[in-house]
Amino acid sequence: MSAPPLPLLVLEAATAAGSVALFTERGVAERAVRMGASREDLLLPAIDELCRELGTPAGTIRSVLCGEGPGSFTSLRIAASTAKGIVHATGAEFYAVSSLLIAATSIDIAGEYLLHSDAMRGERFVQHVVISADGFASARGAVFRAPGNDMSQHLPEMLRALPRVAVNASYTGADDVQVVTPSSARVLRIIEWQQNGRVDLATWEPQYGRLAEAQVKWESAHGTPLPTGAV
Repeated sequence: MSAPPLPLLVLEAATAAGSVALFTERGVAERAVRMGASREDLLLPAIDELCRELGTPAGTIRSVLCGEGPGSFTSLRIAASTAKGIVHATGAEFYAVSSLLIAATSIDIAGEYLLHSDAMRGERFVQHVVISADGFASARGAVFRAPGNDMSQHLPEMLRALPRVAVNASYTGADDVQVVTPSSARVLRIIEWQQNGRVDLATWEPQYGRLAEAQVKWESAHGTPLPTGAV
């Protein structure tokens, strides 16, 4: 397994608490980026600030990693479009990794956890994660959705006893032991994306976890699936 070439730019925007990080030979810097609250583009200015701070022209970026969700449809689209644009412009290598795993890297105590984040419509995205003794985060099984107000009743029995960690919690239950905020600067604690290698820029899309609200409303109003390719 070879490390991605530096400079490495990381974008994460699955929740309202987005972030970008830049890894260079000089070190790493990170900026928090508020997502979803306005239509103003805050990702690009944050990237520009990081490049200036670390003395790294944007055109010299050699690797780009994008959090792939699940999460906010609009925010993930913005991050994905920004990442793809930079890769097109620079010829950088492109990588992607679960946004829930990025959030899991903010858990500092080793063990198994049930990580959950907002999936809208009263549901949570749920992921079984493991934090190793040396601080690396890995996933166990696939992401699934469960009702936020009665999660225990919809969990496999083997997961019910795990301590729960909420991501940017719009909901926290009595069983939550911690609330975490995703940090782009911690992605080196995830081995998965480096093992999986580069992602095909032409075919990659974020994993939204569910249909966009606009599509749900259109299909509800028309009583039929939205035609492929419709805007």
